[in-house]
Amino acid sequence: MSGTSLDGVDAALVEFLDDPETPSQKNPQQIASQHCKVLHTFSLPYSTALRSELLALHDSGNNELERSALIANQLTALYAQAVNQLLAVADLAPSQVSAIGCHGQTIRHRPELGFTLQIGNSSLLAELSGITVIGDFRSRDIAAGGQGAPLVPAFHQAVFGHPTLSRVLINIGGIANLSYLPANGEIRGFDSGPGNMLMDAWAERHLGKRYDESGNWAASGQVIPDLLERLQAEPFFAQVPPKSTGRDLFSLAWLEQYLEAHYEPADVQRTLLELTAASIADAVRQYCQSDAAGMPDEIYLCGGGAYNSALFQCLRRLLQPVNIYMSDALGISVSWVEATAFAWLAKQTLHRLPGNLPAVTGAKGPRILGAVYAY
Repeated sequence: MSGTSLDGVDAALVEFLDDPETPSQKNPQQIASQHCKVLHTFSLPYSTALRSELLALHDSGNNELERSALIANQLTALYAQAVNQLLAVADLAPSQVSAIGCHGQTIRHRPELGFTLQIGNSSLLAELSGITVIGDFRSRDIAAGGQGAPLVPAFHQAVFGHPTLSRVLINIGGIANLSYLPANGEIRGFDSGPGNMLMDAWAERHLGKRYDESGNWAASGQVIPDLLERLQAEPFFAQVPPKSTGRDLFSLAWLEQYLEAHYEPADVQRTLLELTAASIADAVRQYCQSDAAGMPDEIYLCGGGAYNSALFQCLRRLLQPVNIYMSDALGISVSWVEATAFAWLAKQTLHRLPGNLPAVTGAKGPRILGAVYAY
């Protein structure tokens, strides 16, 4: 998995257990481990040069077709390195792995125009790894009239759903997305808006760092009320799900149109943190409850933003009295939920089972996702 934060490649070796027990027979705190087991994990960071090249591809430019193809091959070499080192740690041969689920790196996400683009060379990855590869998960859902995102709610329901408790899973990567898993009723899921993306970009510009560790810099500033109000007027926040977004909207260029010269950088960072937290909290209160159940019983965080202490405290304030936990409490570490989700989606493809939820993405119906590059 390589997400919109553009920080690197996460590889997870996942075993899916046969014939899982029904949810009513499970210990609620062991649901994930009953469905699947994350055996080993491995991460490789992007080099500064590769990250810069990927960021540049998000905007139209000279010779971008060739640049995209060459960078896709660079990415694939990194994917293969992560796979090979993960298997070395696990002491497994490629022949012992059923498939690699490879999301690729998102460069454009424009479902309103009928396409999404994640680069990576699945054919090359199959050759370099000696393992069947499944990629291009999002295109089929978009072809069926959906948003192509988020795809993780089906996985969240499979491993984190509970028979009597309504839960919300909040994944805070570059973009924040929510999965509402009611004990009874229809699963919902959608992108709520920026996660780490704007905060990371602002920290990189002013601190020379890829992210604001623990949100300490943001915590040193003050919310700028008029800036927050203008940012929250972005029409995306008022859209009714299904909806998804990405760097095509929430970029530094988007932010800069609202900035004034006298703003202190730390205050802007604090305002961006409040924007992320408030957009998540508003989405939970508006779409993750029912007339009968009210607010969800439990909220769990995953993704890199879960480590932002200032953001966590802000969410606790905005979402009280509901308790907020880390996904580790359900059996999968905060850092590895997303990678495990795409392993699950690859499993669905291999078994010719749907991977999307039409109520989440807006697709015309359930679809088998992904393209198979057999080895």
